[in-house]
Amino acid sequence: MEKKGDVVINREWCKGCNICVAFCPNEALVLDDDEKASWSHPEKCKRCGLCEMRCPDIAIELV
Repeated sequence: MEKKGDVVINREWCKGCNICVAFCPNEALVLDDDEKASWSHPEKCKRCGLCEMRCPDIAIELV
């Protein structure tokens, strides 16, 4: 699996469904106080792309 760059979250599009958090194998994503996805642990992220693939709102992008 090719590794990509950083995770970019469009907070306006994020509905806080928690799907990206649930599918993240390394717990790099969490829901913040506003119930929006947050890439709060980038050091844990393996840039696998599961968050981007599973986001139903297309709010996550690996760049």
